[in-house]
Order: sequence, then structure tokens, then C-alpha cells
Amino acid sequence: MTKIFLSIAAILAGLSVGAGAFASHALKAKLSDRAIEIFETGAKYQMYHALALILVALLLSRTENTSISLSVAGYSFILGIALFSGSLYALSLSGIKWLGAITPLGGVAFLIGWGAIAIAAFNLKSMP
Repeated sequence: MTKIFLSIAAILAGLSVGAGAFASHALKAKLSDRAIEIFETGAKYQMYHALALILVALLLSRTENTSISLSVAGYSFILGIALFSGSLYALSLSGIKWLGAITPLGGVAFLIGWGAIAIAAFNLKSMP
């Protein structure tokens, strides 16, 4: 699980950098300022949670057995990025307003991920 989460995190972080650059350069002339702001919010939250996924992978690498809470956190961050950032990217590029209704589901996934890390922290015995 550690290698999978770390690999996915690295890919998602790199894609976040690419998305930010894409918004700053390729989309500036094509989208409104508000649409750019929405797109950039998606890129920021993608980066924040890619970094959180790296934290999950590192914590998993330090535990003797697989932590269910950390696995839940990792999958929640991946799902949150897909729903939250993905819906913001799609909304800003398409202008289809109902896509904004998906965004809070991604936010809930992020909250579940952070809560799962908190639960895992309480269950840690000690780290070598």
C-alpha cells in the first residue's frame, strides 16, 4: 500500500503543478477570471492532498502492520482529489454549473481522510 500511495501522490502532485501552469498560461486568455480562480482552487487542493497522501504513505511505511485508518485516509484523499479538484476543473472548463454540486462530496472525502489520520494517530504505539 505504501508504494501505491506514494506513487499516486507523486503523480497527483506533478499533475497539480501542470494544472497550475496550464491555468496561468494556456487558459488565461480563454477563461474568465472567475473560471481561472476556480481552476486554480482545484489545483491547490490537489497539491495539498497529494502531500497529505505522501504523509499517509510515510506513516504506513513506519507501522508494523497495515493500518486500516491510514488506508481509509489514503483512499479518501484520492477520492477527494478526483471529486473536489476534478469537479472544479470540469466546472471551470465547461461552465456547466451543476458540476459544482459534486465538489462538496470531494470535501467530505477530504474530511474523512483527515479524520482517519487523527484516528490512526491515537492508535499509534510508537514510531521507531
